Amino acid sequence: MALSWALASGAQSVTSGHRTLFVTLSIVVTLVTLGITLWSRHSTHTTGQFYTGGREFFAMQNGLALSGDFMSAASVLGITGSMSLYGFDGFLYAIGFLVGWVVFLLLIAEPMRNTGRFTLADTLSLRLRERPIRTAAAVANLTTVIFYLLAQMVGAGALVAVLLGSSGGGTKDVVILILGALMIVYVVLGGMKGITWVAITKTVLLLVVAAIATVLLLDQFGWNLSHLLGTAASKSPQGKAFLSPGLEYGKTVASRVDFVSQAMALGFGLAGLPHCLMRVYTVPTARTARKSVGWAIGMMGGFYLMTLVLGFGAAALVGPATIKASDPTGNTALILLAQAVGGRPGSLGSTVMLGIFACVAFISILAVVASLTLAASSSLAHDLYAAVIRKGKATELEELWAARYASIGIGAVAVLLSLLAQKMNVAFLVSLAIAMAGSSLVPTMLFALFWRRFTTKGAVWATYGGLIVSVTLVLFSPVVSGSPDAMFPGVDFQWFPLGNPGIVSIPLGFLFGWIGTLLSDERPDPAKFAEQEVRALTGAGAY
Repeated sequence: MALSWALASGAQSVTSGHRTLFVTLSIVVTLVTLGITLWSRHSTHTTGQFYTGGREFFAMQNGLALSGDFMSAASVLGITGSMSLYGFDGFLYAIGFLVGWVVFLLLIAEPMRNTGRFTLADTLSLRLRERPIRTAAAVANLTTVIFYLLAQMVGAGALVAVLLGSSGGGTKDVVILILGALMIVYVVLGGMKGITWVAITKTVLLLVVAAIATVLLLDQFGWNLSHLLGTAASKSPQGKAFLSPGLEYGKTVASRVDFVSQAMALGFGLAGLPHCLMRVYTVPTARTARKSVGWAIGMMGGFYLMTLVLGFGAAALVGPATIKASDPTGNTALILLAQAVGGRPGSLGSTVMLGIFACVAFISILAVVASLTLAASSSLAHDLYAAVIRKGKATELEELWAARYASIGIGAVAVLLSLLAQKMNVAFLVSLAIAMAGSSLVPTMLFALFWRRFTTKGAVWATYGGLIVSVTLVLFSPVVSGSPDAMFPGVDFQWFPLGNPGIVSIPLGFLFGWIGTLLSDERPDPAKFAEQEVRALTGAGAY
């Protein structure tokens, strides 16, 4: 997931033909998705329709949307680039994602669908005090979403600026403004139904384009995977060691621990990402929710297997030296590979492949930011406004308009912060968002579902404690200062040695929940837990 978007040096390889095709395809896809949104607005008149799309999606449709919500440009560019430089170590991210989805499938999908209505806080408030737990869940949701939004929007500005052959800040500003306006329109007009179909469209395009690139790549090596891997190793400075694990994470004890920390964050954090959690409520039954996650795992598994081929293919066709010269973090690898599999530089095939890849990367970002905005507006309107501020007295129409206004506000804040944060390290923002979700929301969610003695104080301690610890550790890590690749390389105030805090913050999130429960004077009602348990397992009383 490491996606620093330091792509400026790759702009020289983008010709006017690439730019024209990229702009044309992006406009066409944007118009198509806007048409989907306008079509969807006619069935977005209630809170249920706005938050869940009327719970009318089939398992395969919801699985495609889940895949689309998660497979951002970070997956497309970051994983491929990391593998092109570090071999199998770069595949850690894909494996971590898939482990996270298995956790989601086995522990989260069905119980959450049966016990919740629109948000995670609906499940938590079934047997915990409503106002404090809804407030805590909303704060954690919004914080996670904002950091994830910043990562996507800042990255989009940098990517499109490079593809347009511009390194100036003005182009990035315009892209961020356009992206912000589009995501607001998608959410306000289309609600969940419109966003779901946009995500489905994105996933289909992504899978098709990745499959085409994989076929073209394998064809160049005579469908001989051994030949491809051997060529990649021969072009790597590490030689045959390029095909063995340990190039990035096996050099020191700290790097090995960081490997475990990254894996923990990916495995646990995914289950707490708000825009993924909300998908369990868009289907009619818990069984369909489980099947949706199964479809998502299958499609993402296939996609990440293709990135495995594409990553080594980039090393073989382009070479790690050329990739590093374009971008030290490897994030231009897929762009360079698209040109290579299309033919010689400047040819029609090269132009078409790069234009298509760039367009898919853009629509990937667009689909993800729209889903994130809806997840945040749901927390604001349903949890904070309707439940905490209005104490359940808001009418459905009032809550619906609150959600729409919240979407506009979140979009405006995200645009403003993205304009100010263009020099920030995007990898820092992404890893922080995932670590926060895994350290705060996941412990609270699992305790609430499976621990009979869990109390409101335990939930509040787990949520806020995990959130604060994860943010603090990242701020004092090498990601922010004290290293050449840090966000502030000229200063050194780091004392936490790991790039990802998951190995510390996730266990502490569970520990805070346990200690808070032990210190609580609250006596949980066994009947409420029994009711929740029956509902979670059987679906009796589910919405």
